Amino acid sequence: MNIQSLNGHWQLRNTKDNTWIKAFVPGCVELDLMHAGLLPDPFVGANEEKVQWIFDEDWEYQLIFSVEDSLIAHEKVILHCEGIDTIAEIFLNGELIGSTDNMFRTYEFDVTNSISPENNTLSLRFPSLSKHLAAQYDRRFIDDTSKMGIEGGHYMRKAPCHFGWDWGPKLPPIGIWKNIELVGRSEARFDDIHLRQIHQQDGSVQLIADIAVEHWGANELKLTMSITNPDGQTLQIDHNITDQQQISHTIANPQLWFPAGYGEQPLYQIAVELHTGQTTIDTKEYQIGLRTIELQQEDDEWGKSFTFVVNGIPVFAKGSNWIPADSFPTRITNERLERWIADAVAANHNMLRVWGGGIYETEDFYDLCDKYGVLVWQDFTFACKIYPMDEEAYLKNVQQEVYDNVKRIRHRASLALWCGNNEMEWGWEAWVWDTDENATLKSGYDIFFHHLL
Repeated sequence: MNIQSLNGHWQLRNTKDNTWIKAFVPGCVELDLMHAGLLPDPFVGANEEKVQWIFDEDWEYQLIFSVEDSLIAHEKVILHCEGIDTIAEIFLNGELIGSTDNMFRTYEFDVTNSISPENNTLSLRFPSLSKHLAAQYDRRFIDDTSKMGIEGGHYMRKAPCHFGWDWGPKLPPIGIWKNIELVGRSEARFDDIHLRQIHQQDGSVQLIADIAVEHWGANELKLTMSITNPDGQTLQIDHNITDQQQISHTIANPQLWFPAGYGEQPLYQIAVELHTGQTTIDTKEYQIGLRTIELQQEDDEWGKSFTFVVNGIPVFAKGSNWIPADSFPTRITNERLERWIADAVAANHNMLRVWGGGIYETEDFYDLCDKYGVLVWQDFTFACKIYPMDEEAYLKNVQQEVYDNVKRIRHRASLALWCGNNEMEWGWEAWVWDTDENATLKSGYDIFFHHLL
């Protein structure tokens, strides 16, 4: 496996003209226009209203690049996009290779037959957000009675608050908001790795890795899993592998992870490598904490208790609601994140609820919550809207979104709870959503949240 990052300096234009400006990826149209002096700071005075024209325009990001020899020599070359925000068509050397319609999904495109060693042109074209929403309204009008911000946000799989909220501005970013890279692959790749832990009565912990491999070559594969404990000692386990494989190892004297205020936060590093001969063809790395967690709900004089129990110890949950820390998430540095999470712990917080009107947070966020002992109540990103869950294409889109994000963060020590959404059942009960006209939409709500999810 070889990886060539495409992050860095790109160029951007409004498709009405051919004037390119400097752009930076990961980033967004708003920040690039601000850096070029073409847009006032939307957080100053009444400038928010002065920048709304952005959403009426079509935008294009472009990169001209060469491909490293070691990468293009692979059997497959994949364009790996961790986050495109949001509706975009992707062209490589003038050929349409794919499209995106969900900022929360990871997209991959096979470009083996489209890429050249030199002078490749990669273009991402973002149609007008306003025109897209208007077209959706024309196709099917959904009146959810919540008149916050830019109407129509429920048609797009994008952070709901980007369209405006009672606390936030109408500034939906447009662009490439996470890493974009080329990946060269030969012989095989990991399809999925699911790390689980079973805590035994004698205090030991059985660490289990369920591994699925996509194998298109003929060579024999080998697997290596390395476990590095918090003291820096590494154990390596070697296996021959089939397409489905389970590896387990028992940690006899585990160092347990606790929430802030209840103990320490020792972390184990897990590296899983796929080999053919002496060549490493794929690698995945994880940071885990060894702990049990359950939500204890027992009958009491008021109804039912609601207590998180970690390693057998009931936790008095104290914390905050975490909304996106910036309207433009790509300008949030790890240093800023660490300061805020450390401040939360200093204020005696041990839990943050990642609000469903925002985003599934970044790896940096979860790394820091693991490090500082902050439990995460994780909402899925649905909030205060009627979504067209009765439409098959929409349902398949959000289903894949769930797969991508559950697989991405399910191993986290800090992950305490998945919650379906923010305030939507309340909407069906009390916000006059429940009308004859919305009957199929209510049925779609039930199908997704009570069954599929």
